[in-house]
Amino acid sequence: MTQAPARPHRVVIVGAGFGGLEAAFGLKGAPVEITLIDRRNHHLFQPLLYQVATASLATSEIAWPIRYLLRDRPEVTTLFANVGGVDAANKRVLLDDGGSVPYDTLILATGARHAYFGHDEWEPFAPGLKTLEDATTLRRRILVAFERAERETDPEVRAALLTFVVIGAGPTGVEMAGTIADLARDTLPRDFRHIDTRMARVVLIEAGPRVLPAFPDDLSAYAQRALESLGVEVVLGQPVTECTADGVVYGGNKLAARTIVWAAGVRASRAAEWLGAPADRAQRLQVEPDLTVPGHPEIFAVGDTVTIKGPDGKQVPGIAPAAKQEGRYAAALIKARLNGETLPPFRYKHAGNLAQIGKRLAVIDFGWMKLRGALAWWIWGIAHIYFLIGLRNRIAVALNWLWIHARNQRAARLITQGSSKVAQ
Repeated sequence: MTQAPARPHRVVIVGAGFGGLEAAFGLKGAPVEITLIDRRNHHLFQPLLYQVATASLATSEIAWPIRYLLRDRPEVTTLFANVGGVDAANKRVLLDDGGSVPYDTLILATGARHAYFGHDEWEPFAPGLKTLEDATTLRRRILVAFERAERETDPEVRAALLTFVVIGAGPTGVEMAGTIADLARDTLPRDFRHIDTRMARVVLIEAGPRVLPAFPDDLSAYAQRALESLGVEVVLGQPVTECTADGVVYGGNKLAARTIVWAAGVRASRAAEWLGAPADRAQRLQVEPDLTVPGHPEIFAVGDTVTIKGPDGKQVPGIAPAAKQEGRYAAALIKARLNGETLPPFRYKHAGNLAQIGKRLAVIDFGWMKLRGALAWWIWGIAHIYFLIGLRNRIAVALNWLWIHARNQRAARLITQGSSKVAQ
């Protein structure tokens, strides 16, 4: 009697962001059967979302269909579905539609969402920037604000329409504020007849004492000076206490503004809740040194889903290179286990912090070297182009940036999806 062939080891990956996709790539050639589940059909290069929001890039230039990326991997099944929980006792991922997917090893790469510090009611007035939908919503609000200002006769209403508030001065907030200022000052002036877009106010509000708090003091100070040279008003040490359709309140001051961008905080997905596992204040899973969930060596968690300390004792940052390293490590450890081996604990290697300030300036902290200004901008651009997927996208993004750099023109200034109802 012949024995039935052994069933391949079943790996389920929840989330096709940087960590999840890197894990899928890293498992190539392993004797596994992979199911990749995501509630969207595309992988997104989140570091450039703000460029979609500010009409610099098109959505198709920073996102790719997941099925296309894995089209040559017959052992990978991609499911377009929303995960609602995990049955760890029976090793099943539970889907919102009532279905479930069994696993032998599970990798949770579920990412993060916006955190409004107990004020979720602010979200309709101050959208964040995590998805393509977020980016197109913000692009619509920004462009509609200029359009409505063009035909507004009330000076106070026009001033509010031309006031843009960015809350949070981390890399996303700094990049958003600088690019909106560039858009108003360099790209749009010749397009309008009744308003001077250069009179638009861009206000960057940070509760902490400085912009780019993860960067060294000197680069942070340079970034603030560079933003102010673009016309951005930088407000430090004053948290926002209210957000409405009419504007914000900070430090007891009320500022009328019709466009508000939230870049102040994130909260992890519900992965810790699904597993009843320990988490920090931002709901990030507290994992073991090998990125497994305590008590569940068969469940890995990577990327923005987790909190773990690096070799320097500091928390590993929630950035794309960290998620990719974690996904790669999880894949390597799974392969080692299948061979009856193991690996040393995960060790994060920090590649540096980068942030763009407007279209020609940036700051870079490599630890061993710090750069600022135009040279840093070129390195920032090359680094981001390198990490894009596909030659076509790299060429398209590079040409777009060179055109913006040389001519101050942005081709993606399209208002879509019911824009007449926005910024009212």
